[in-house]
Amino acid sequence: MSKKVDIDWGNLGFSYIKTDYRYISTWKDGKWDEGKLVTDNKLTISEGSPALHYGQQCFEGLKAYRTKTGEIQLFRPDQNAKRMNESNKRLLMPEIPEEKFIDAVKQVVRANEAYVPPYGTGATLYIRPLMIGVGDSIGVSPAKEYLFCVFCMPVGPYFKGGMAPVNFIVSDYDRAAPHGTGAAKVGGNYAASLYPHELAAKSGFADCIYLDPATHTKIEEVGAANFFGITKDNVFVTPKSPSILPSITKYSLLYLAKEYLHMQVAERDVFINNLDEFKEAGACGTAAVITPIGGIFYNGALHVFHSETEVGPVTKKLYDTLYGIQFGDVEAPAGWIVKV
Repeated sequence: MSKKVDIDWGNLGFSYIKTDYRYISTWKDGKWDEGKLVTDNKLTISEGSPALHYGQQCFEGLKAYRTKTGEIQLFRPDQNAKRMNESNKRLLMPEIPEEKFIDAVKQVVRANEAYVPPYGTGATLYIRPLMIGVGDSIGVSPAKEYLFCVFCMPVGPYFKGGMAPVNFIVSDYDRAAPHGTGAAKVGGNYAASLYPHELAAKSGFADCIYLDPATHTKIEEVGAANFFGITKDNVFVTPKSPSILPSITKYSLLYLAKEYLHMQVAERDVFINNLDEFKEAGACGTAAVITPIGGIFYNGALHVFHSETEVGPVTKKLYDTLYGIQFGDVEAPAGWIVKV
């Protein structure tokens, strides 16, 4: 692509930037239309749209990466498509064929190729697919029409000045209800987290740790990310619960820990009173890949893992391996990388 954009790639944050094209497709009368690229970044919907009143909406997040050779690639977009359809099913929204989802993402990346940051800057193209229930409706019932949209923007590396541990505080608030929508990527889960996050930030912490809503004894999520710990006998552990969002990054790390680092792995209960079993801990997700956890504040005391200032060696190795795969510097497992 010959177009050039005037962007300081080294100083990008994680904020909205309007790019040239986005994809939009409409579901009506029981089927999806073909979908198309548009230049307008404004959506016009009915005031009666169920997305506005009853929260019938979901979203995804993934990235496009530029490799050392200048190619552009996606990381496991099929998993985002599958997870979005799980969210759709939970909210009685129509599923999106996996091939349609991936094609829409590819179209948006190609159309905005000039905004894919250069290799070596640490920046990436963040892609946001979303679905909303629209149309003239006011009763508490599923919408009769839906919009599926995909837009993108360049974002900077999550860690300015390098990856460093941060501290978290255990929240008294619940992120999700038992048998609720915790495993779906729906906006209501994030709206409910804004207040607990603000309380944590005002207390000097990066975010809060959510415990299981039924017993408040087990770690579930770390802010909007998944938790993992490295035990003193070198086992990669992550919580198991039906209310946790199934993080694509987490399941990728589970695989890499076992197959690339030759560690034992376990998806199981992680009790807040048993933090001593871990020598390292972290949070993982699309935005940061891995956020090292220096310490967790609980019951009036800060439990420190490896260090409050230095990243643990296993966490660093996991980060380097996954980051290397995403940018094309480490050989990926079969099917993980999709060229644009």
